[in-house]
Amino acid sequence: MSSRTLESLIYWRDVKKSGIVFGAGLIILVAISCFSVISVFAYLSLLALFGTIAFRIYRSVTQAVQKTNDGHPFKEYLELDLTLSQEKVQNFVGVAVAHVNGFTAELRRLFLVEDLIDSIKFGVILWVFTYIGAWFNGMTLVILAFVSLFTLPKVYENNKQSIDTYLDLVRSKLTEITDKIKVAIPIGNKKPVGAAAESDKDK
Repeated sequence: MSSRTLESLIYWRDVKKSGIVFGAGLIILVAISCFSVISVFAYLSLLALFGTIAFRIYRSVTQAVQKTNDGHPFKEYLELDLTLSQEKVQNFVGVAVAHVNGFTAELRRLFLVEDLIDSIKFGVILWVFTYIGAWFNGMTLVILAFVSLFTLPKVYENNKQSIDTYLDLVRSKLTEITDKIKVAIPIGNKKPVGAAAESDKDK
């Protein structure tokens, strides 16, 4: 799925398509939260298989009665090329590896306290996650994230100006708090230029 198609779905450009994807996805996620993944996959596959077999028999009967020769009802889909080219696979792997490397480097930077303020922020986020984990299980969070994906972008698009105003206000407050923390907490062992010069003279 291209980024343009995904954007069209989550912004509800085509209400019918977005509704189908949202409804089907939500039903599958709720089913997975209630039953095992294997059971959900098996039942959905059986339902799809039953539908295609019934449609194939129906078309065969109608062709026999009407004495037409329309051929296989799924011929168009059977002839689709679903093979992945080596170039596409390499591009996908390259992008995935780049993201993994960036994620690993960022975790190392945060856990090894390269920047004290960033590590403190990360610690606050982890602390918040402990409460989120106590309130919701993993599947509930996935469902909430899926629902948010199909609601928040549209809400932001319809109320962009007012939301941006509040976001700028929050961002400025966070920047102000961060600056105060940086002033209050000495970071690193760097000496001021004047202090370094005086130290060299003493030597």
